[in-house]
Amino acid sequence: MLDSDDENSSVSSSSTARSDLMSVSGTDEVQVDKDSLLEQALDALYEKRGSTREKALAAIIDAFNTNLQHQFVEKKFATLLHLCLNSIKKGSSKEISLACHAIGLLALTVGSGDNAHEILEESVIPISQALKSLSDSLKTVSLVECLAIVTFVGATKTEETERSMQIMWQLLHPKLGSNVVAVKLPAAVITAVVSAWAFILTTMDGCSLNSKDWQEYISYLSTLLDKDDRSVRIASGEALALIFETGSIEKFATENKTTPDGSVPEGNKSREGYAHILGLKSKILNQVRSLSAEAGGKGSTKKDLNSQRNLFKDVLEFLEDGYAPDISMKIGGDSLQTSTWSEFIKLNFMKHFLGGGFIKHMQDNEFLQVVFGFTPKRKHLLGAEHQMSSGEKRMFRSPNSIQNKARTQFLNKQRMLSKDRNVGHFAVGMGDEDM
Repeated sequence: MLDSDDENSSVSSSSTARSDLMSVSGTDEVQVDKDSLLEQALDALYEKRGSTREKALAAIIDAFNTNLQHQFVEKKFATLLHLCLNSIKKGSSKEISLACHAIGLLALTVGSGDNAHEILEESVIPISQALKSLSDSLKTVSLVECLAIVTFVGATKTEETERSMQIMWQLLHPKLGSNVVAVKLPAAVITAVVSAWAFILTTMDGCSLNSKDWQEYISYLSTLLDKDDRSVRIASGEALALIFETGSIEKFATENKTTPDGSVPEGNKSREGYAHILGLKSKILNQVRSLSAEAGGKGSTKKDLNSQRNLFKDVLEFLEDGYAPDISMKIGGDSLQTSTWSEFIKLNFMKHFLGGGFIKHMQDNEFLQVVFGFTPKRKHLLGAEHQMSSGEKRMFRSPNSIQNKARTQFLNKQRMLSKDRNVGHFAVGMGDEDM
């Protein structure tokens, strides 16, 4: 469910990291000092001492959270990206985690477009290499969340999104061979990977994935509903709801039920596939019904138990009747609403990733406003225009600006992926007549 942070709270204006590197004196000097801070932090990423680089990355994250650093990004985009990637390759677990967050914020700042695609392509290999070592949960979670964000923003082809999904899925459910040893993942890592995987699934047209993959995904996520950890169960329930929302399962089952001319296929393989899907549906519905009414157990807090019950009541209602939960949250004086599992998962993940910077980004980040169909009140628009530098206006306001091109690309991608979707009409039937 949505994080419990106060959505109306203001973004923090200072942090330890910032105060370590700068001191602002006088209103007129604020912008100059902010630019100076970022320049100093960027230079510090060249230092040999790991603690210095960590402090610099923390300052960069704070700056990107509290303001959209368009002018800095225009000048230093490539430098910041490659210094962060260097931290992922050579840094400590803490440095890797900070660098991952900085790259994610960089991607969200540039929005869809060539720069975001470059971030994705440059980051995939270093991230996948770093994920081969699962010794530290914080590092693993940060790498996975970074991969999710850069894929969400920067992927331009289905194959690129599938590539990231497979990297994540291999962590959850590795295909074991003679040289592969199964590693038991901590519950926190499983939860993070499932959530990140579902987050980028929201950008996919489910019909583009083959039926064998869908069958594997649903089967494994169903097993996670039986795990002891409540956060694992909740993340898996959300992912399954999203899968059913795409309608891909109904289409897969129909493909296996009939031949192109409408007759029942002769082969046992198709019959078995169809029967297996029906069995999975029935099993999942029973699991969801049980979790929506769980009485609780030893060591479980009331808050966690209520979160699980509420989530699975929503999933149950969706599976039985086709109604996704309506969520409304306040952002400043504006209201942001979601009415599909896809929107719900995107909002929850973005709120988690941005943390204290969520309000600021939703109010000022045009890419996120397009993603969520959110238009904040523009009472300060005129003043904001006057405060923008000429470079920012050229980059983000002109018809040929990077931001306008990015917005168009993202809308075109979403429009293409939504052609085959009829969200809200995928109630799960248990009999042949519902298929």
